[in-house]
Amino acid sequence: MRVEQRLFELGIELPRVPAPAGKYASCSASGNLLFLSGQGPLLADGFFARGKVGSEISLSEGRERARLAGLLLIAVLRDTVGNLDRVMQINKLFGMVNAVPDFAEHPAVIDGCSDLFLSVFGESGRHARSSVGVASLPGDISVEVEAVVTIER
Repeated sequence: MRVEQRLFELGIELPRVPAPAGKYASCSASGNLLFLSGQGPLLADGFFARGKVGSEISLSEGRERARLAGLLLIAVLRDTVGNLDRVMQINKLFGMVNAVPDFAEHPAVIDGCSDLFLSVFGESGRHARSSVGVASLPGDISVEVEAVVTIER
């Protein structure tokens, strides 16, 4: 349980995964690839962090919210595969930032999630990534991140 030990060492407790908000699954598999649906920044109170980066939300707050979305992605992974040591590679992240039109630091926001994956999974957490700004996200959440992961079968 190498990854679980790393989570413990980092003082990370994963959130409980809420049910999907629509008629979709939190994760879909094809062979040894997992496609994780976009997750938002789940707060300790069970609500999602809302607000637009660049007006109500600062860059550093947006970055922390991307980290929270990453924690939820890891929780989905654990619920799906049971043992996080089965994660062989985080292949790709796609991050969306709910931002004002003139905000241009989307990659710096999504770094909050990328840095988390590197801390937890080491080199297996190094991934390709896209980050974009959007006019809005469901429920006015600040960020949403989805992932593609290779697991050991």
